[in-house]
Amino acid sequence: MAVTLAEEIMLLSLDDESGAVRERQSAAWAVAGGILLDLVLAGRVAVEEGRLRVTDPTPTETPLLDERLLRIAAWAARRRRDPKVTEWLTKDHTKAVRATTDSLRARGLVREEQRRVLGVFPVTRHPEAEGATERELRDRLRAVVLEGAEPDTRTAGLVALVHGAKLHRLAFPGVPRKEIAPRLDEIAAGQWAAEGVRHAIRDMQAAMVAVMTVTVLTATT
Repeated sequence: MAVTLAEEIMLLSLDDESGAVRERQSAAWAVAGGILLDLVLAGRVAVEEGRLRVTDPTPTETPLLDERLLRIAAWAARRRRDPKVTEWLTKDHTKAVRATTDSLRARGLVREEQRRVLGVFPVTRHPEAEGATERELRDRLRAVVLEGAEPDTRTAGLVALVHGAKLHRLAFPGVPRKEIAPRLDEIAAGQWAAEGVRHAIRDMQAAMVAVMTVTVLTATT
């Protein structure tokens, strides 16, 4: 069973040794977006003009995606019209992080540890249990973004999510954002996928930028 986009983003975000989530808020938006984009790529959900709808409720046989597909279908069925992508991301982003981390643990890619902060406050951490998957992921991202390799559709989608959520430091540590931003723009807008998927990727990226902007403005007012 292939690692999902959401799981890949979570692997980039989790500190390998401490298991803490880095850039938690931005990563949460990208994780929720990754699940939605994987459902688009699987032909289960369509994203058009900033709105989403379930086009095929058939399970994908990937538990993380199928659970979310059921939730989206039930939620959307109560709406008068197709809901906005931003509405679903706002509703699901924190839950998606937990579901994705649980999926990584079930796959044996991370382990769960209970710790106490300052010896008092209990916290749950997920340090790395198997590093080969993340190494392959980072090698693939470096090849596409830093070395100019042609991305496949899923990698292009992953790059667009990382770029939209401003997770450059997690994906490319030590590389200044301004040095890779033009290449990230090129990949996100490129002709790497069918037209419908390209439009979905563009809409997903725009939705993440929108919800993150609202979050920042709310936090500063």
